[in-house]
Amino acid sequence: MSDFFQNKRIWITGASSGIGEALAYLCAEHGAHLILSARKEPDLRRVATSAAEKGAASVLVQVLDLAEHGAIPDIVRQVLQKVGKVDILVNCGGLSQRGLALDTPLDVDKQLMNVNFFGTVALTKALLPSMLTHQLGHIVTVTSLTGKFGTPLRSSYAATKHALHGFFDSLRAELGQSPIRITLVCPGFVRTQISVNALTGSGKPQGTMDDATDKGISPEAAALRILNAVQNGKEEIWFGGKEVLGVYIKRFFPAYFSRLIRKAKVT
Repeated sequence: MSDFFQNKRIWITGASSGIGEALAYLCAEHGAHLILSARKEPDLRRVATSAAEKGAASVLVQVLDLAEHGAIPDIVRQVLQKVGKVDILVNCGGLSQRGLALDTPLDVDKQLMNVNFFGTVALTKALLPSMLTHQLGHIVTVTSLTGKFGTPLRSSYAATKHALHGFFDSLRAELGQSPIRITLVCPGFVRTQISVNALTGSGKPQGTMDDATDKGISPEAAALRILNAVQNGKEEIWFGGKEVLGVYIKRFFPAYFSRLIRKAKVT
């Protein structure tokens, strides 16, 4: 990666754990200026301390709840007052789901959409004018392979990820004459706490790790894939294990995929 990320101002949401935390450390090793956001300040402080030790040029901790849409524009203004501009925004924060559609109340569906979709869109929209003013910027949004195909027990989660693809594909087209770039990242199973924190039909976290998640690739490997995609200007990447084959099967053999996914073990 040479010095591509050195002195870049990189804002990472979901930075307190998982892929976001791994990205923070990898960017720090390349001498980036970091803005780290998530809901839990103690966890962010822990990551910030480690990132500083790994070589970050600077670290700003900014608590952010993606469900609080009304607060996001002021938070963006405060961050820009401190750092001047943001070169790369990594939308990594979000919630997953483990529950049948029939057993999931609409309020839980809305909670997932408010965090994963509307929160991400609100932050992007609030930051975009600054990127256009400075005529620079790269927006990276971590979706999921479920943004390419739906699976059992994740109906609303998949819907939020499909929505992100629709929004950012459209935004990329609208910004086609600008220097701003957009990358959509579609991981398969990554060994994080995402399944532990996933919402069940009751709206409470599942509290346990799925077998497939536990056997997934490491957050560090995912972070490396993401930064390589940013440096190489990729519009969209998919990675993981054999679950990545689902993208190709659904595209070229949709009827077969439909039968296959009904029997798939996705927990």
